[in-house]
Amino acid sequence: MIASVRGRVASLAHDRAVVEVGGVGVLVHCTPGTLATLRVGEEAALATSLVVREDSLTLFGFADDDERGVFEMLQAASGVGPKVALAMLAVHTPNALRVAVAAADVKALTRVPGVGPKGAQRIIVDLKDKLGTPEEAVSAALNGHAAAPAWRDQVHSGLIGLGYSAKDADEAVAVVSPQADADVAAGRVPQVAALLKAALRALSVR
Repeated sequence: MIASVRGRVASLAHDRAVVEVGGVGVLVHCTPGTLATLRVGEEAALATSLVVREDSLTLFGFADDDERGVFEMLQAASGVGPKVALAMLAVHTPNALRVAVAAADVKALTRVPGVGPKGAQRIIVDLKDKLGTPEEAVSAALNGHAAAPAWRDQVHSGLIGLGYSAKDADEAVAVVSPQADADVAAGRVPQVAALLKAALRALSVR
């Protein structure tokens, strides 16, 4: 498996980049978000995943190891191939996908081209407890160098990642604040996944 590539960016297109590695131009398929961080002529380092088929070898590139890991895990869901997995990461961040699966948010998943309601439900069932929790994602991203953000920031950013406006996210956070405050008062750590579900319910009944 080709786990990463590093080299000068030779060219960019809407869905791919060519990175020169040891004198060889390597074609790497990427999300728009990852491509936006690259510049022609500058050096780039991408985490990669090689998809092997009988008639092709296709390399996909990602901004970091977490994004690559989620890409590979998404393909464990029924009906999700590499193209759909990449499309999911083009629409949602890895943590937003964790939020959507944890909260069983079919609406958020169907924002991805090629994913219908039934497909979204299969993804939720197949990937439940496999993508990790939003709290784990934040901890991994920080890599132990700082304290994890408060539940409020995680819920707010999760809702933004699912396509809600900042105003909607603020209102939903205010609704679930008493639930989180009660957990803290009882000596428990507020569970982001549970708070997100409550926030999504609040937004759905407005």
